[in-house]
Parts: sequence; structure tokens; C-alpha cells
Amino acid sequence: MSSSDPLRVAVLVGSTREGRFAPVVTRWLTGQLAQRADLFADVVDLAETPLPTVLPAFGEQPPPGTAEALATVSPRLAAADAFVLVTPEYNHSFPASLKNAIDWHNTEWHGKPVAFVSYGGLSGGLRAVEQLRVVMAELNATTIRNTVSFHNAYGAFDADGRVDDPAVDAAAKAMLDQLTWWAHALRDAKSRRPYAA
Repeated sequence: MSSSDPLRVAVLVGSTREGRFAPVVTRWLTGQLAQRADLFADVVDLAETPLPTVLPAFGEQPPPGTAEALATVSPRLAAADAFVLVTPEYNHSFPASLKNAIDWHNTEWHGKPVAFVSYGGLSGGLRAVEQLRVVMAELNATTIRNTVSFHNAYGAFDADGRVDDPAVDAAAKAMLDQLTWWAHALRDAKSRRPYAA
């Protein structure tokens, strides 16, 4: 793969709750990604690609039907050069659906950068992000310092799902610039030397 090829960014939509606000935030994010020729977005919506919630015992094969469900998600995560996790905050943490998707995978995360777009009430989902940083570190991923967080998210977007705030655009650019730098650095490093977990 050429270093000039666009980076493949898997956007993992973490909320599966009925009436969720996640599609609004995700459309905004994909709009930001679409402005960049150096990034290609692949949206993995866990509400549309549900994964089993019972993991097999260590060393055991998954139950029937599991491979088919994972086939809708796992190859896309493996192909990604970088990730953006879109998460709300539920009870000071992130959704169980997102943790489940993370736990079904391992090497797909190794040596890749992860950025976060969060939303919620007063905290803007930042407590969910702080917990996700710990989880992703355990999976040998590199988390990006800059995030985008929407505080009181329902009031941040207009009726058409747009955000009229230059500070938000600046935050998105800073986050994606960092993600791009790390994705190139890690992809180039892995092309010279396999990642050792």
C-alpha cells in the first residue's frame, strides 16, 4: 500500500439504543471526513451490524452463527488504518454494545490510532472517553489526545443536523490531523516491521 493512498478510517457507532442521537453525530463526523482527500470513512454501525453478546470460553470455537455475524464487522476493522469511536455516555460510562464489539476483537486494534467523538449532557461524554482510553490501551492501540465532545448535544445541532460553531470545526480538524499523523506513522512502521503484541 502506498503512503499516498487515503487512510481507511473505521467509524464505529457505539449506541444501539432506540431513539438514539448517534446518527446525527455520525452524519456530522462523516461530513468532516468527506472534506479530506487523505481519509476514507467506513461507518460500522452496531445497530445495523449486531454482534452476539455471549463470548466463547478461552480456546473454544464460537457457537454456530457467530462467524456470520462477525463477518459483517471484523474484516472492516482489520482493514482500517485508524478508528473513530462515536459514543454517548450512559451512567458515567460507554454503552455495553461498544464494549461488546471491542471485546470480540483483538489484533484488529493492534498498533492503530483511535480517536473519539462523544456526546451527552453536561459532561459531553468525556467520562465515557476516559474509560475507553484505558480499554484501548489494553488492546495495544494508540489513543489520540484531541477529541470532539458535544455537551448538551441535542442543542448543539440544528434541525438539519448541522453545527454552526467554528470551535467545533477547529476541534474536528485538530483531532483528524492528529489521527492522520499517527495512522501514517504506525502504518509505515508496520510495513517495515510487524507489530509485536
